[in-house]
Amino acid sequence: MIDNKRFLIVGLGLLGGSIAIGLKKWKHEVYAIDIDKNAISYALEHHIIDEGSTDNDPSLLQKVDVIISGLYPNTFIHWIKENQSKLKPHTLITDVTGVKGAIVDTIQSMLREDCEFIPAHPMAGKEVSGVQYADPSIFLAANLIITPTSKNTQEAIDFMYELGKELRFNNICLLSVKEHDEMIGYLSQLTHVIAVSLMNANDSKHLKEYTGDSFRDLTRIAKINENLWTELFLLNKENLVNEIECFVNEMNDFKDALVHEDTAKMKQKFITSTQRRKYFDE
Repeated sequence: MIDNKRFLIVGLGLLGGSIAIGLKKWKHEVYAIDIDKNAISYALEHHIIDEGSTDNDPSLLQKVDVIISGLYPNTFIHWIKENQSKLKPHTLITDVTGVKGAIVDTIQSMLREDCEFIPAHPMAGKEVSGVQYADPSIFLAANLIITPTSKNTQEAIDFMYELGKELRFNNICLLSVKEHDEMIGYLSQLTHVIAVSLMNANDSKHLKEYTGDSFRDLTRIAKINENLWTELFLLNKENLVNEIECFVNEMNDFKDALVHEDTAKMKQKFITSTQRRKYFDE
């Protein structure tokens, strides 16, 4: 199903570039569009793509069978609205967007009937951005989440499974759009809020002289793209607010146990967290 497909990456950042390299390893033709001419030049010089453009050249859009969007959510919606008339019939579109509820129904409702949008979310990344940091090995320990709706065909879902296997994702799973956004509010967005809050709670410039692995591990994701993550948080606000409230309640419960020297409660929390964390090591 995936053989002989031509791919277009729209938004050639870290994830788009990593996908492009992974596809090139399997001898696919890969094209890219990015408003940054330096990103296109870099990708061409390093043989990450076969051809690239800084505008939505109709001749380029007509060459490809599959489009993978690496754009910010609102920009992705705008791009579909402005460019879907240029796509060749039966183009399959997917994405790497970190929220789904805010975009999936909008895009599927406006999209031409002869094209299909199958949403997906690679749970992979680095604390850097840009195609110059692209590396398909980030997928090896990562999960690919596919979030189909009733408007998606089984063929498109099967295609995404094949794409995920070809890119060597560790695990590929299906979630509904609602389940995805609830899950991402906890596993990804809340953890970023915690990391940011840890860094903002103390402004001592000497912390690096004393810190150990625990603080470095907890704050690794505090180096954050402020434009992207502000947009993602706002588009999933309800779920994220709920998760923050649950976390604050848990923190207050732990503080109460500490204030009252309730060693039994503290030890039980440690036991529970240890047991739950072991699931990730299986």
